Formats: sequence, C-alpha cells, structure tokens
Amino acid sequence: MTKPQSWDARAKEYSLYGFTDMPSVHDRGTVVVTHGEGPYIVDTNGRRYLDANSGLWNMVAGFDHKGLIEAAQAQYARFPGYHAFFGRMSDQTVMLSEKLVEVSPFASGKVFYTNSGSEANDTMVKMLWFLHAHEGNPQRRKILTRWNAYHGVTVVSASMTGKPYNEVFGLPLDGFIHLTCPHYWRHGEPGETEEKFVARLARELEETIEREGADTIAGFFAEPVMGAGGVIPPARGYFQAIQPILCRHGIPLISDEVICGFGRTGQTWGCETYDFIPDAIISSKNLTAGFFPMGAVILGPELAGRIGAAIEEIEEFPHGFTASGHPVGCAIALKAIDVVMNEGLADNVNRLAPRFEANLQRLAEKPNIGEYRGVGFMWALEAVRDKATKTPFDGKLSVSERIANSCTDLGLICRPLGQSVVLCPPFILTEPQMDEMFEKLEQALDKVFAELA
Repeated sequence: MTKPQSWDARAKEYSLYGFTDMPSVHDRGTVVVTHGEGPYIVDTNGRRYLDANSGLWNMVAGFDHKGLIEAAQAQYARFPGYHAFFGRMSDQTVMLSEKLVEVSPFASGKVFYTNSGSEANDTMVKMLWFLHAHEGNPQRRKILTRWNAYHGVTVVSASMTGKPYNEVFGLPLDGFIHLTCPHYWRHGEPGETEEKFVARLARELEETIEREGADTIAGFFAEPVMGAGGVIPPARGYFQAIQPILCRHGIPLISDEVICGFGRTGQTWGCETYDFIPDAIISSKNLTAGFFPMGAVILGPELAGRIGAAIEEIEEFPHGFTASGHPVGCAIALKAIDVVMNEGLADNVNRLAPRFEANLQRLAEKPNIGEYRGVGFMWALEAVRDKATKTPFDGKLSVSERIANSCTDLGLICRPLGQSVVLCPPFILTEPQMDEMFEKLEQALDKVFAELA
C-alpha cells in the first residue's frame, strides 16, 4: 500500500476531524499549520492567515509570545510534571491558586484544576451533587442551563450544552433542563420590549423551579456571553432578574467563563461586565493564553466552605486528573495572567473595542446582515435572507460556512456558527491588522451574498 504523500492526504488518511464541515474538507482540503507569527498562522505551503478566531478563542497573546514560551521552557527545565493528589502539589500550583482567588470577584475561595473547560464544568456538577448529598439532599441533581449554550463535550457537560447536534449521542441525560436562550433579537416576541422579554424569562425560570421542585435542582450554569452559540450577550438586566430567583431557592449560579474570562469581554471576568457575582467560576482557554491545556473551578467562599465540609466528612474528594495542577501549565498560567492584565493586552481590547464595533455596525447595513452583536473582542454578524422579517437563509445553503471559506481564501480565519460569522481575534491585534480583518471579511461577504442573489 502506497502511503499518502501530501499533507492534506495524510490528514484525511489518519485523522478524525472534530466540529468540521466535512463537505468543505472534501472539496477544499485540510489546512495544515506549521507555526504562527503574532496573530497570524502559517500553513505547509507558506501561506499566512490572520487568525480572527484566536485559535479557538484562546491564543489571546498570539502564537509566538516570547515571555510565555520562556515561562514554559524554564518550568520544563526546573520541574517538568507532577500531579495534585495525595496532599502533594507543585509550588506553581499553589501560587496560581492564590493568584486566581486574588483576581476573582470573591473575597476568598478555593481552586480545583482540570485539563479543559469541559472537564471543569463536569467537575463542578460532581461537586454540586457531592455537597447536596452530604447536606442530606441527594435528590438535588437536576442542572439548569439555556438552549444554545455551550459547556463542553464530556457526557455531563455535553448534556448541559443546549445544541441539537448532541442528539446523535443520545444526549442530554435525564435531569438536564434547558431554558430559553436570552437572545432578545431572535427570541423576543412581536411587540415585546427587551424589559418584558427578560421578565418572561424570569417567569419561565420561576415556573420551571416550581414544576421541577427547588429541592431537586443542583445548580444553574450560564455563560456571561454565549460564545459557541454565536456570541450572544444577555438581554439587558437578565442576570439581575434571574439571580434573585436562584438565591431565593438556594440554587447556586455558576458562571462559565471558559471563553469570557481574562479579558475577552473587556474586563477580567464576564460576570464583572454584566454586574453579577456568581457562586463559582469556570475558567480555561485564556487562563494559559492557549499555551497549555488547563481548566479551573474557582469556588466562592460559600461553596468552598460547603464542599470543604463534605470532604472532611469522608476524608477526601474522590475526583481528579493525572495532569491536574500541572506545574508547567500553572507556570504558564501565572505568566499569561500577568501578560493579559499588566502588559497592555486588556487595555488594547478596551482601546480597540469601539473601532471593532464601528466596523461591524457599518457591515450590518448590508441587506443580508440581520444583526451585529458582541462586546470587547468577541463579536458576530448574523446573515439573513430577509432583513425585515429576520428570516434566515435555508440551512442547506451553508451561508456562514461559505463566508468563512471565502475568508480563508483571502487569508483570514473566522468562525461560522449557525447563520453567524464570529470574530474573536487575539488581544494583540493592531489597528492596521483590524483594518485588514474587516477588508477581507467585507470582500467575502460581498462575494457570497452576490452568489446567493
């Protein structure tokens, strides 16, 4: 048997693709990347692409940040790997836990490490089940999330993810309940104000708790901005409407900050941007600026105390991962937090966010753009067949995929999500690079919409 020779053929022969439009791969081939330069990636043919997806939301300092590379190299040379089991952990792990509580909105707290955001959300669910059982409420196992939310791909976190594609796995599991997506533009009823829309969602939450029984619900998970749902900021006043209901019924609110955390919304945490303090925070992606796979559960003081009491009773928390609190990952995370917060990256997001929005507002004047939405350095344009009625294109047309493919042809990486095109570039983006991003995006939009016309 002759082995395939091209990079594309080798990828197709031996690799499975996750979350990939296979017709595009069959027609266009695989982009095999060799390295990165600032916000650009370079493929095996030497072609450069401006990556307006930051890898997968996470490469916020670009692809060759010298300080992050040096932090990784130094820690590999000093202590290349360990765990956080049996009362042992690295000094880097201790320092990162201190730093995460320090920069969190909590006065005190505890941190538990995983290898991804999916595992962190999965871990948080197990923690909630664990503490409720310890407190004499083993029936408190139901989890509330929202349709179109994304919380991960493990069996539990995929059950929280409100996406229809999980049906192919026979998910969600029983006890995972999805409420209305807080996207006013798409889900508001005719004549319904945004205030009334939020009131309706609050009533839905109250009615769901009453129907299911508050004493059966373990927690409510929410992204401040729904990322993989298509960059959906909450309707105005949404969290202020739902949090008192959750508090009244003793239901913890978990802020899934895998995408929003560490600067993506313009503040350190998305919950700060939307003015609420959750009971716990889930972190990943920007935590290490994409330079190491890591996730973290950051518990606020109340949940930390309750889970601590449950642990004391049985004398351990029987959960963890081999690479939890990996010393190299923790060293990189410490440096990444410093880079984002103290080297001007967060400042750059806030400085360029108005320019970002102004460009999107201009593109949203096109007849086939129904809405632009977002905050900070995470935005989306939603394509529509009819602007007045918000009628989407036929799904078989794969409009956002066609736009993204046209962008790729022009040397720009963006992400198709449903009928939306998402832009979430690295925080190091310059004004000329932002102009390049929008010039190429507009060319792609004009090309695809002309073809559809």
